[in-house]
Amino acid sequence: MAATTGPDLCVPLIVFSLSLSLLSLLTRGMEEEFAMLRQLIGQLQELLHNSSPPPPSPPSSSSSSPSFVVLHNPQHQNRCCCLPLFDDTSSSDVSCDTLMAAGKRPRYLKMLDTAKRSRKQKNQVKSCTEAGDGIMDQELWQEFPQDLFESVLSRLPVATLFQFRSVCRKWNALIDSDSFSKSCTDLPQTIPWFYTITHENVNSGQVYDPSSKKWRHPVIPALPKKSIVLPMASAGGLVCFLDIGHRNFYVSNPLTKSFRELPARSFKVWSRVAVGMTLNGNSTSDGYKVLWVGCEGEYEVYDSLRNVWTKRGTIPSNVKLPVLLNFKSQPVAINCTLYFMLTDPEGILSYDMVSGRWKQYIIPCPPHLSDHTLAECGERLMLVGLVSKNAATCVCVWELQKMTLLWKEVDRMPNVWCLEFYGKHVRMNCLGNKGCLMLLSLRSRQMNRLITYNAVTREWAKVPGCTVPRGRKRLWIACGTAFQPSPTARA
Repeated sequence: MAATTGPDLCVPLIVFSLSLSLLSLLTRGMEEEFAMLRQLIGQLQELLHNSSPPPPSPPSSSSSSPSFVVLHNPQHQNRCCCLPLFDDTSSSDVSCDTLMAAGKRPRYLKMLDTAKRSRKQKNQVKSCTEAGDGIMDQELWQEFPQDLFESVLSRLPVATLFQFRSVCRKWNALIDSDSFSKSCTDLPQTIPWFYTITHENVNSGQVYDPSSKKWRHPVIPALPKKSIVLPMASAGGLVCFLDIGHRNFYVSNPLTKSFRELPARSFKVWSRVAVGMTLNGNSTSDGYKVLWVGCEGEYEVYDSLRNVWTKRGTIPSNVKLPVLLNFKSQPVAINCTLYFMLTDPEGILSYDMVSGRWKQYIIPCPPHLSDHTLAECGERLMLVGLVSKNAATCVCVWELQKMTLLWKEVDRMPNVWCLEFYGKHVRMNCLGNKGCLMLLSLRSRQMNRLITYNAVTREWAKVPGCTVPRGRKRLWIACGTAFQPSPTARA
């Protein structure tokens, strides 16, 4: 077979490349350039027909040489152009190399390269979009470090974390692991939640989440149904309950339903008692203690590690008896010390859970004060109460000065809100305080309002009304306590 001359090989390749460019121009709508290029292709085809030998027999299916198909231009019904139809990209590469050997790249080849790059970028964006839609490489993610995975999960919002538990058994078991519990313990405390009960249904708890400003309705099946059980104190995600007859104590995690009924006390006290609770360490795994104090000075301490009531005794003589406690003010825990509000004489009573020592501080209250309660913020003792003078009423906040042991006013409710109380007989009740955030209930005959106060940011916020699921009636909150939401605290 005779060797093919250079011009005989070059012309078909030029026709092939020009045909590709013609297709690109046709799709882009460049009519003038399309007409000129189509005329050039026609002349080259005529030259090829006149100078080349008769065409060989049709190639086999395995041949890689280009063939031509006829495409009609919709604007010119009687004219047509020839475009190559090829099986691989080798012919395209040869044609480009042949033309490049002549020197400068033609304009239509630059346009062809631009179209190729555009399609490549589009495919890259598409692949990234598919990956963002949830297509993940299992071989990559199955080797993700377990400790790093737990560290990420421990920083999720508590509500989201409980939704995470319902994904599969493996993830649910991960939440209950000791390593995950340690990851949560090492983090700073989150915004507290508030466990409350209502006048309408005292045996059903209503939990307020300040971060999402939503009410949640957990159920603790183990709590007795035939007795009224009141939330009294909390520590480390656990809430301590006491029945209204002051007979039985219960400790539970409202979020995980972890529950424990404390053993019977060594002696019965039928009068009203104040209850406090502290942790032995950084988490409930180190154990916790519960203290109750009666008006006659009797008290007991429960130790969760030993599961017994210990340190039964009476307040020492350096504390004035009988102890007149302010039962509207919940005890405040700072580290391992509990602080109680006294009414006569006015002041504070403290008890160290480690050393077992009692102390009394005589601190007069600010004038015109009523419905006051203790609070804490960053290991500082705070006081919140109603100041009423003439017909005006306002909620004020004080901080205890350690040097002088006097209360110093640091903030008060916005004046616009105080005007709503003008001339009304308002009563205030603190529904819990922990982590610098407190929930206050303000009531009168014409009003029932819940507000929160952040002692760090000094921000006052209104709380949405509490309604049961699929209900419209607004519930009246009776009492409550603040607790740190924890998915790992165990009773």
